[in-house]
Amino acid sequence: MVEIRRLTAVEGRQYVGALADVLLDCVEGGASVSFMASLSKADAESFFVKVVEGVQRGDRILLAAFIDSTLVGTVQILTAMPPNQPHRADVAKLLVVRSARGQGVGARLMEHAEEASRGAGKTLLVLDTASGGSAERLYQRMGWTRAGVIPKYAMYPDETWCDTVIFWKQL
Repeated sequence: MVEIRRLTAVEGRQYVGALADVLLDCVEGGASVSFMASLSKADAESFFVKVVEGVQRGDRILLAAFIDSTLVGTVQILTAMPPNQPHRADVAKLLVVRSARGQGVGARLMEHAEEASRGAGKTLLVLDTASGGSAERLYQRMGWTRAGVIPKYAMYPDETWCDTVIFWKQL
């Protein structure tokens, strides 16, 4: 059974190592999630320390997925937006370890991300993902609208080019 928790800054600090392990697994698996194959455990932990600082400031929401008390996935909602976009949030870094994929973890995280966004007063969500991957199919199944594709927007961890799809969803 998959349990989704919204992590406070205190809890986030306790799980920095486990969150970093999720990120490392995804990068090792070839996911285009802003990091290259050379990502170290220390750098992955540093990234999540900054995420937790954002949670502390109230700039983002951090969700984590657990199976049998093991952290297997995460997603963030970036809620700090410019003054003319108080209704909007960005969904970022939907990450699920390879061993937990195909069990509905990503869908559960996204359901909770949408719910947490509504609770934060957001009515429009935006995200981007690698073109042609399982995440793209997940977002389409969950009713997200595809805005378009940006060629060569980013790279995969192995330094090959990655086209990126932009999605939005009205809540």
